[in-house]
Amino acid sequence: MADGFLTTHVLDTAAGTPAAGMQVTLYRLSGEARETLVSMTTNEDGRTNSPILPKETFATGSYELVFQVGAYLDEQQGQTKANRFLDVVPIRFQIDDETSHYHVPLLVSPFGFSTYRGS
Repeated sequence: MADGFLTTHVLDTAAGTPAAGMQVTLYRLSGEARETLVSMTTNEDGRTNSPILPKETFATGSYELVFQVGAYLDEQQGQTKANRFLDVVPIRFQIDDETSHYHVPLLVSPFGFSTYRGS
């Protein structure tokens, strides 16, 4: 069994707060096919309550995290499509080490985002 796991942390840089209440969906990719693995919502700290991909189901491969930024901004900040640029933010990445913790944070505002492989 793998020892690795996958987590995320979403920060709203425009508000200067964690992005609570954002829906995040994880897909496993195989060529052009996408398999939905799990959908979660961020908590008050901008994290999910458990690993997105826990040790029990952790495996190497290609993945995509899809963040529902537009819906979050509309709900949490009263933004509308007319005064924001972002809607859905997909991040595709590769897991190649079954023993590592993969952390994919998202820094987001209505007009841009940034991500990196965290620790």
